[in-house]
Order: sequence, then C-alpha cells, then structure tokens
Amino acid sequence: MKNKILITGAAGFIGYHLVEKLIREGGWNIVGLDNINEYYDVNLKYARLNEVGINKEKIEYNRIINSCKYTYYHFIQLNLEDKENILRLFEHEKFDFVVNLAAQAGVRYSLTDPASYINSNIVGFINMLEACRNHDIKHFVYASSSSVYGLNTKMPLSTSDNVDHPISIYAATKKSNELMAHTYSYLYNLPTTGLRFFTVYGPWGRPDMALFKFTKAIIEDEPIEIYNHGNMIRDFTYIDDIVEGIYKIINYIPRQKESFNNLDPSTSIAPYKIYNIGNSSPVLLMDFITAIENEIGKNALKKFLPIQPGDVKTTHSNIEELVNDLNYKPQIDIKKGIKKFWEWYKSYFGEKIK
Repeated sequence: MKNKILITGAAGFIGYHLVEKLIREGGWNIVGLDNINEYYDVNLKYARLNEVGINKEKIEYNRIINSCKYTYYHFIQLNLEDKENILRLFEHEKFDFVVNLAAQAGVRYSLTDPASYINSNIVGFINMLEACRNHDIKHFVYASSSSVYGLNTKMPLSTSDNVDHPISIYAATKKSNELMAHTYSYLYNLPTTGLRFFTVYGPWGRPDMALFKFTKAIIEDEPIEIYNHGNMIRDFTYIDDIVEGIYKIINYIPRQKESFNNLDPSTSIAPYKIYNIGNSSPVLLMDFITAIENEIGKNALKKFLPIQPGDVKTTHSNIEELVNDLNYKPQIDIKKGIKKFWEWYKSYFGEKIK
C-alpha cells in the first residue's frame, strides 16, 4: 500500500520539483496544495502544475482534483490560513507524511509587506501543526531557511550555532517555525524535521531569485543590480540536490531520546531535528555572474549598490550531519547548474527571448 503524502507549496519552485521526484520514484500517493498567490507570475505556477499533469482549467478552489494523467497525484488550491478547510482536508485524506514548503518567500519583500509573512508563515504554520498532531502524522518535514543565521559570522554556518539574531521578518518567521515545531514535538510527540535551505537555484525557479533576474536582464540589455558592490558570497545549491536531500529525510524520522546535548539547538529529547541543506561550496557573487555571462554568451550591464536591509554578506553551510546521517552528497556545481537553467529558460520562453 502506498504511503499518502501532502506537499504544500506544490506549485512553487521546490514543491514542484519534489512532486516530480516523488512521481518519478513511485510508491507514493501524493496530494499537492498551493494557494497560487500573485507574489510572482501565476502563469509560471500553472506551467509547473501542467508539467505534472494538473490542468489549469480544471483547478477549483477548495476541491480535490482527481482528473490528471497521474492517477496517484491530486492537487488542491487552498490557503494554509484556512484552518477549517485544512482540518477537513486532513480528516478526509488520512495522510502519513507532510512536507510543508508553502510560505511567503523573499527576504526583501518582507520589508514591504511584513503582515503577509505573519499570515502565511506563522498562522498557516500553526494550522499545519494542529492538523498534523490531531491526525497521527508519521513525520512533519518543513522548510526553514539559511536566513535564520542572521548576524552569525562564524563560517561554515552550523545547526549547532545560536540563531537568535535574525535580520528580516522572513528570517524571524522561519526561526519561529523551528520553535513552534519543537514545542509540538515535545508536547504531542509529533516527529518534526526543519530544513535550512541555502540559496536554491535551477530550472523553474522564481523570477525574484538572482539567477532568473540576472538572466532576464542580460538578454534584455537591462542593468543587473549587484548589492554590497559585489562583495557577497552565497552557498548556491542546485534544485536537484535540494530535492534529493528532502527525499532522503522524509523517511528518516526523528525519535524521542532519554537525554541530549542542550547546548545544541538542532536536536532535543523530543522527536525533533534541524538540518542544513546546501552545497557547502560558497561562491563569490561576481563569479556567479561571470558563469551566467559565459553561458549566455553576453556580458551584463552592472549597477553596483550598497547592501540591502535584511541581506547577509556570506552564507556557507555545514552539512556534516546530513552527510553522516543520510549520505547526502551534492552533485551539481554552478557551471553545470547555470547551464541547466539556461537550457530550461530558452525552452520555456522560446521566441520571447531577443
């Protein structure tokens, strides 16, 4: 009998790729959930859904869709904040596993509209925790972010580090998610694992992400905005490596312990765990831009700017625990990853590219 799994944020960048991976691997009965909001072009979200058999014309709000070419994948359009219908969904579907990737994304947008982050990332998250603890979920896996490290300067960034100094509302909501998850793990014996993603990129990515923005600007002869005058370092992680990590973690369920190192905030006596998922090979932003230019065959017009509020200068993931526990091995460097993205970008936009 197939395990039933709920993937929230299923029309999003990481969610789409995870659904595609689960379909390809087989053995899963999958339900995808997304509210398909207008934070960025909804046509890209519908195109992702179409890739896994969900026809835009047949999506109805608050209705489970059964008519798609993959009979073991269903999709529902729903807000996490809609507690009544979230609970109804859990009661109806009897999930075994939940991977919560739905969230209001973007560090810089959180400076403009912080309330949307509270609604989606806090209210929506507590609704998911409540639904999980009331329906005997085997494992609740959720997206955190490398942004929780905030003002930390010791590199590489480790899950054993203190993360009490976030510098954006987005980061604060992700730190809050980790605390909320721990509380439910402790009080209700709900196994939870939080995943701190490091600068994910690749095909089907969000238009507000650096690779997408830079590519679009270069081919349209528009200047790219380079913050902190280019003195940024990022642990760019290709989407397939991220999804492989998530896939391994789903069945790696944390257990209660009799004791633990209480100086390590990534673990607990409760069935709770935090992992970094990154490439652990940080890249200078200017080298990243050069790799994009080389792939496209065209130089960027560059506009150098000061660092933006909420941005951190450097990210570098310590992934030793994930390597040791699950034999996690990132495979794709930035040259290969950017090549794969550019191939997708040309295919997706076709004649729209100048």
